[in-house]
Amino acid sequence: MGLIISLIIAGLCGWIAGMLMKSSFPWFINIIIGLVGGALFSWLLGSFLIAGIVGNIIGGVIGSCLVIFIIKLIKK
Repeated sequence: MGLIISLIIAGLCGWIAGMLMKSSFPWFINIIIGLVGGALFSWLLGSFLIAGIVGNIIGGVIGSCLVIFIIKLIKK
């Protein structure tokens, strides 16, 4: 059950980050970006800074925005 919730949160984070960064990735790429972004944020700033589901979503969106930014730099 935890895996399904993590995928849903990752998809939501990737979708929100895609909207904020104006990217045009498909939904399954948004889930991957959300997973990588959440892991990146957790690794860089630590999960102790923001707790709970809302904190995970905020951290995942921030991390996903960073991943999208990096992808856009590489694509240029």
